Amino acid sequence: MSKVKYYYDPETLSYRKIERKKGNTIKFGMVFLLASALFGFLFVFIASQYIESPRERALKHELTNLQLQYDLLNKRVDNAFAALESVEERDNSIYRLYFEANPIPEEQRRAGFGGVNRYQKYEGFDNSKLIIESNKRIDQLQKAIVVQSRSLDEIAVLAEDKEKFLSSIPAIQPVRNKDLKHMASGYGYRTDPFTKVRKFHFGMDFTAPRGTPVYASGDGVVKRADSNSSGYGKHIRIDHGYGYVSLYAHLYKYNVKANQKVKRGDLIGYVGSTGRSEAPHLHYEVFKDGDRINPINFYYGNLTAEEYARLLEKASLENQSLD
Repeated sequence: MSKVKYYYDPETLSYRKIERKKGNTIKFGMVFLLASALFGFLFVFIASQYIESPRERALKHELTNLQLQYDLLNKRVDNAFAALESVEERDNSIYRLYFEANPIPEEQRRAGFGGVNRYQKYEGFDNSKLIIESNKRIDQLQKAIVVQSRSLDEIAVLAEDKEKFLSSIPAIQPVRNKDLKHMASGYGYRTDPFTKVRKFHFGMDFTAPRGTPVYASGDGVVKRADSNSSGYGKHIRIDHGYGYVSLYAHLYKYNVKANQKVKRGDLIGYVGSTGRSEAPHLHYEVFKDGDRINPINFYYGNLTAEEYARLLEKASLENQSLD
């Protein structure tokens, strides 16, 4: 119940009741409502500027967390680039150099992406620059990894071929040192044992008893095992590939046949004195692209440095050959 208000009337010297007009009541109510609405609006506005709502706090926390994650991601990308650059350096300066392959240019490893804007969908956000830069670096890293992966695939093929090459070239002495009497004659001008005329000797003669084992000096395929070549008697020819062929002459007997695959160190025959030979020995030759070359340059596979030095000294003596 509302309070009744009075005022003092000096004319009548009495208190009279204050009668509130209806129009004033409505007006007063409207002003009150308007003032309340204005105050509420100001409160909401100020609160929205300085006081965070629970949703805003959650979104702000999420944004901060995303920025942290992007920073961590960029650091991980930096570490990945550093590791990749180390592999790339070894790839260019060691692997590709060793296998005689051209290094991959830096511009090819770090080439960008042409054409349309790949990152347009990330534009227009508060952190667009951070997001775009992170995606660019990840794309560059992925492309660099693909380039390096292809390079390593190429190196693997080259390594396999190099391994095959190294095992194929005639790289060991065909008669073991313990079975030798001595190295009778080397590559170069020697005295013919039959005509006593000085002529070029295209192989090396290893003196050994009849029946001494003879070994393949490298991997390959036996192309000939016969006595149908003048002067050589029973002999074997092995095609090692890469232009190399080795020949083993004056054999006593064979341990292989034509078209047979052999490995370095396989027993292929036995020392004899067939054909144009003065005494039991192995006459050994090496061909490269059809030309005879000095076999002594290929004995790195089973001789020590001292043994090789002694062999080189004996091979250089201009003596009489045995064939």
